[in-house]
Amino acid sequence: MITRQKYLDKLIAFQDTDLVKVVTGIRRCGKSTLLDMMKRHLAEQGVEENRLLTFKMESMELAGITDYRGLYDLVVSRIGGQPRPYLFFDELQNVEGWEKAVNALRVDVDCDIYVTGSNAFLLSSELATLISGRYVEIPMQPLTFSEYLDFRSATWQPADKTNSDIALFPDGSFATLSSLFEQYRTFGGFPYLALQEPDELKHREYMRSIHQTIIVRDIMTRAQRKGLRAVSSRTVLERICAFLANNVGNETSANKIAGTLKADGQSTTRATTDFYISTLVEAYLFRHVPRYDVKGRELLKTGGKYYIADTGMRSYLDSYRGADTGRVLENLVYNQLVFDDYDVLVGHLRGGEVDFVATKPKQKVYVQVTENMQDDKTMQRELAPLQRIGDEYRKIVVVGSGSYPSDIDGIEIVNIIDFLLHR
Repeated sequence: MITRQKYLDKLIAFQDTDLVKVVTGIRRCGKSTLLDMMKRHLAEQGVEENRLLTFKMESMELAGITDYRGLYDLVVSRIGGQPRPYLFFDELQNVEGWEKAVNALRVDVDCDIYVTGSNAFLLSSELATLISGRYVEIPMQPLTFSEYLDFRSATWQPADKTNSDIALFPDGSFATLSSLFEQYRTFGGFPYLALQEPDELKHREYMRSIHQTIIVRDIMTRAQRKGLRAVSSRTVLERICAFLANNVGNETSANKIAGTLKADGQSTTRATTDFYISTLVEAYLFRHVPRYDVKGRELLKTGGKYYIADTGMRSYLDSYRGADTGRVLENLVYNQLVFDDYDVLVGHLRGGEVDFVATKPKQKVYVQVTENMQDDKTMQRELAPLQRIGDEYRKIVVVGSGSYPSDIDGIEIVNIIDFLLHR
């Protein structure tokens, strides 16, 4: 079990507090394993095994637990007389009213609670109302490039060394970081697959499994949960999913998608399209990034872009064509910024755009992403929006290939690999 230290540290920071720790993210990104890591950490601290209680809600063993009353009774019976139990609930979203059981346990039992879920309704308004201020969300993603290298047992030169392109393996063999990055860009960062050399056939089957689980279990069956609208057409849902995957980094809207589907003979309304998009976002397959007026310093009500949780899933949905590599790079940069705890928006300027405006307390960075800037026209197109921003915050152009000065008029030029590895 390879420790994903960043996420584990976040759980540890809230250990033994009166907060329900809720780990969210796309299926198979490592949430269940993170709970196992936390259990191992507690065991190393001296917590007895019989105080570490796990409830895997998708296990056949617990298939009969469908509502909060049954869940509460089961947990209380398992606790018995154990002092200060640690309760781990995996994939709770299919238990109707689960938040009532968790809240009751929090009140009735001296315990520490950890929850995972693969759908955003896990943090519905009902939950927020019921235990407002008493839970903390830890969003989880598939592997970043540096984590991917860890899973492949590859070591590389850090920022304070020469930026070598060589990665070394424990057996003494080596590969270029460039080749490993190409694998990562194509096959993505789902942990199970990252433990071995990529294989397209295996990857295709694994991606199909995740995709179908999200479509069928997380979205199509949502009407079974009280108060949630049904998704009536799987065909339309999958078409919209494919459209969003093909258009990562492009500004789009429900109107545009509905029009495209209609032109292709698939009739749907703007409202239905908007709803179907929301279910894909709810399942953590995509994120919507709003537009931000850089000069006016306000969010814009229209537009925005969508980015996919994992570029390997995009490869699968795009039949491994390897198209639009520049926008895939943009998606990777977006995912890295989110991992680095930035709030990310699309920057709007009159007559131009900045790919990302990324902020966190006392920090802001403007980021452009491009495949290359080998010709003067492309370089000017990428630099111009950043040159028009008058503040003193960092401005970066992330490039996929090519050799450039490290700084042009105060704008940093950074290779994609160095950006992802913080070199």
